[in-house]
Order: sequence, then structure tokens, then C-alpha cells
Amino acid sequence: METSKSHGLLIRLVTSAVLIALAAALSNIKLMAMPLGGSITLLSMLPICLLSLKYGVKWGIVCAFLYSLTQIMFDLGSIMSWGLTLKTWIGCLTFDYILPFTALGLAGIFGNKTIPRICAGISLVLAIRLLSHYISGVIVFATWCPEGWNVYLYSLAYNSAFLLPELILTIAGALALFKVPATRKLLLA
Repeated sequence: METSKSHGLLIRLVTSAVLIALAAALSNIKLMAMPLGGSITLLSMLPICLLSLKYGVKWGIVCAFLYSLTQIMFDLGSIMSWGLTLKTWIGCLTFDYILPFTALGLAGIFGNKTIPRICAGISLVLAIRLLSHYISGVIVFATWCPEGWNVYLYSLAYNSAFLLPELILTIAGALALFKVPATRKLLLA
């Protein structure tokens, strides 16, 4: 019995490590990069959402938090070059990395048995991610708002420009995966 439990945990750990690594690799395949940060990637959020759908929200949040740390490591050089104060640097790390990427772990909040619930979970986490980046744009990066623009509208427009396509791609990727019965069984068993 104990061997079966440890084997199940080992499978879960290896699966999680592979999917976090896959998400990190996919995050570097940028279909479009925004000039001040943010990008449309090749399904980089999908592996993290799958972890939440397969193993539950608690496990998903832990894995998503680890993924947020990989994103900080990838971008640390550019973050440091922006000339941020300590206060804005902490705000940037919190609202542009830790909160929005950790939120991906909530994708399984509605359950994983039906396509509408899966799409609802992915939509929710993207909405949370948009809100977090929006707050960062208003609070941390307000000084970068073009003159004559309303900072609230600018932050919403800027962040929506890459997150709405990211949402569409992530849902399309999930639908493609779940359409194949064998893949669906593997991912959600």
C-alpha cells in the first residue's frame, strides 16, 4: 500500500516538473512581444492549467507559484535594467509575476469533467492575470503611460492586447487536447 502511494506521488512530481518545464520553454516562444513587457506565447499557460485540472487547485497553485519563479528568473535581467525603485520593483514582481502566474493554478476551480467548466476555469485565471497586470500598469508603470492618455484605459488596452489573444490560444489548445479521448483520459484521470 505504501509503495503504491509513493509511486503515485512520484508520478505526480515528475508530471508536474515536466509540465512546468514545458510551460517555461513555451513562454520563450513568443508569437508577439509587447514593447514594455508581456507577450503572446505558444500556449505557455496551458501546461500549468492542466496541472490544476488534473491534480486540483491546491496542487495547481503550488506548481503555478513555482512557474512564477521561473518567469522571474527568465526576466530578471530586463526587470533590473528598467531602473525601478525598490518599491516599484517589488510591485512589479508581485503584480506582473507572482500573482498573475500563480493564479493559473486556479484553472481547475470549476472541476475538470466538462469542456465548459474547463473553459470557465481558464477564462477565470486569464481574467485574474489581466487584473493583476492592469493593477501593475496603473500603480507601478503609470509614469510610462503616453502623454494625453488616461492611465486606466492605457493599462487595460495594453494588457488586453496580449492577454486576450493568449486566452483564445489557451482555450483553443485545451479544446484540441480534450477532443482526443485518449489525451483527455490521460490528462484528467
